[in-house]
Amino acid sequence: MIPHFHCHSCGSAQGRLILDLGLQPLANNLLSPVDLGTPEPKFPLRIALCESCWLLQITDIIPPVQLFSDYLYFSSFSDALLRHAKESVDHHIAEFRLGPSSYVVEIASNDGYLLRNFVEAQVPCLGIEPATNIAKIATERGIPTLNRFFGVELAQELSTEGRQADLIIANNVFAHVPNINGFVAGLAVLLKPNGYVAIEFPYGCDLIEHLEFDTIYHEHVFYFTVTALKPVFERHGLELFHVEHYSIHGGSLRIFAAHRGAHPQRESIVNLLAEEEAKGVSSIGYYQNFGDLVRQLKDQTLALLHSLREQNQRICAYGASAKGSTLMNYYGIGRDGFDCIDFVVDRSTAKHGKLTPGSHLPILPVDELQTRFAKHALLLTWNFADEILRQQQAWRDSGGQFIIPVPKVRMV
Repeated sequence: MIPHFHCHSCGSAQGRLILDLGLQPLANNLLSPVDLGTPEPKFPLRIALCESCWLLQITDIIPPVQLFSDYLYFSSFSDALLRHAKESVDHHIAEFRLGPSSYVVEIASNDGYLLRNFVEAQVPCLGIEPATNIAKIATERGIPTLNRFFGVELAQELSTEGRQADLIIANNVFAHVPNINGFVAGLAVLLKPNGYVAIEFPYGCDLIEHLEFDTIYHEHVFYFTVTALKPVFERHGLELFHVEHYSIHGGSLRIFAAHRGAHPQRESIVNLLAEEEAKGVSSIGYYQNFGDLVRQLKDQTLALLHSLREQNQRICAYGASAKGSTLMNYYGIGRDGFDCIDFVVDRSTAKHGKLTPGSHLPILPVDELQTRFAKHALLLTWNFADEILRQQQAWRDSGGQFIIPVPKVRMV
């Protein structure tokens, strides 16, 4: 058992350590060269399992205001994510018969990459985005956006103003919120009596079964299964009635919730709960080998990188992502460790000229992959592998190879 464990969902003190990733910098805290003169903050990164409600969660919480007030992740730089957003909006409009008299609210709306589709369809909407720099960009693009953190207080303000929602969307944010009960309580306040909540997040079962340890970082407080989520929503008068499984981000769920009794429960939610029960999600046995398998994957990856380095092969990394930060710092890759990676390339212009957290590697435009011709590129954004392999076909045709590190290390 973990001393002083306190489950952020049910309050239980019964927690078991699943994986310790050591001291890690904040995964999206990209540095400028001048920052190297001052110590870089690092924090323990450990994931534990609550043995009362079976919720996976990190044990050391960083205040959200420290993580999200200024942010350098822009969703619009991913073609796959833009397609996924457009398809999901089309699905929501058809499924819920949304139109000019409807009202949609998206929590953590980023740069408006998703809501712009509602604007184009003339469905009234509002984005709630805590990062000041990103909220400003969304507003400039014509997306109504509040630069606020979401919670019960804001939900009550909007409800009082007559801005309750027919549909609330929360993509890749639910796992970021330490106060999970406050977040769900806010959903219940903001949602109309017959409204819907649609929430997307990386799926905890995919994390465990595909060794996606690099999706663990301080922003991601939780790693959800439906088994662990069901009581959270019921605690606040909401219930899950439908679920969809997608391949994006290495495997994600989109769950649908509503006020209790507002909509009939569909077979999808019943079936997934039964599937999780059959896997043993509510037992320690399902999780206990995860740490050992991750350590084996680390050894295999480092052995391959050592072998390539001994052959004087030039290696870079592709994607200055949060998951890449976790992987490189856990593996000890970087200027102060195993110096096998020369630089990192990324499509996001906001990251160019910065340095990766902990490993302190320069982040360059993607063109440098060809210009500097690295023979191999460690694909840190492996969750978008198909898209990136297509984009970099010319480099591959000239002899370049990607190293995909998860769920098993391989070269393509």
